[in-house]
Amino acid sequence: MSLDRVFSDDGNLLTIFIDEKFDFSQVQGFRAAYSEGTEAVTSIVIDLQSTEYMDSSALGMLLNMQKAMKENVTSFKIAHAKPQVSKILQIARFGKKFELC
Repeated sequence: MSLDRVFSDDGNLLTIFIDEKFDFSQVQGFRAAYSEGTEAVTSIVIDLQSTEYMDSSALGMLLNMQKAMKENVTSFKIAHAKPQVSKILQIARFGKKFELC
């Protein structure tokens, strides 16, 4: 399992694409994706279009990312969540901390 990240041409937008499972096995890779080479980033999008499964550790990773990046990043979005993942985000009230789109 892996994840990919893509920067916009100006380096301000970072999109992180999460694989099929977003769980504890992704901790190190996810942390590296948002913390390495991201000095110019002001917006982060977590793209869950391929994600079928998400557990509570993934929710914690998202909150840790937001806490670590809040000084420079003004926009945090979670995009393309499938219905089963979207339901988890809604139950956890992540719409209050992230823009869900």
